Amino acid sequence: MNVLVILGHPTPESLCGSLATRYGERADAAGANVQTLVLADLEFDAARTVRYGYERELEPDLLRAQEAITWADHLVFVYPTWWALMPALLKGFLDRTFLPGFAFAYQKSKPFPLKLLKGKTARLLVTMDSPSWWFNLIVGRPGHNAMKRGVLQFCGVSPVKITSFNTVRTSSDAKRQGWLEQAANLAANDLQRFAKPQSETSAKEQVAS
Repeated sequence: MNVLVILGHPTPESLCGSLATRYGERADAAGANVQTLVLADLEFDAARTVRYGYERELEPDLLRAQEAITWADHLVFVYPTWWALMPALLKGFLDRTFLPGFAFAYQKSKPFPLKLLKGKTARLLVTMDSPSWWFNLIVGRPGHNAMKRGVLQFCGVSPVKITSFNTVRTSSDAKRQGWLEQAANLAANDLQRFAKPQSETSAKEQVAS
């Protein structure tokens, strides 16, 4: 199983960075092929205005990111929730990489596009300072809904599982260590849950070669 861990926190030396590392290490130990994208280390203009159909040539790091996404069977996004949404760095990455012709394709006379990332699965590891009840009931989970329904499922990624880590600001060291162990356990469980049959994996490798 090919696993791509995408760290969307602007500061890699963060709790999100530790969660991403722990998930990737456990997935690797369980036999997965693991790649990691640290968005803060990529060179691209996250704020460039995108006009679909008029996108200029992508920066080399974004082209490599698209190759990694194509390669992956399972996508893992790790990021914080700020102002009820994902950070601007991650939003800019999605705007610049999940483009028509890559993540989806418009269809004439049809309201919904073809889902070009169909067959992939995803796990979201999301940190936040807000209590879960407030984020879910009062705010309405805007960041979760945007990533799961508006981006990933829109492009065919399914299922998309979300794990929230609340509340970071008041958490103890022991609590954070428990979260890291939880991320590791999720990696092991995800590989068992989402692993493709051997025949399907072999067919994919033959096509890729």
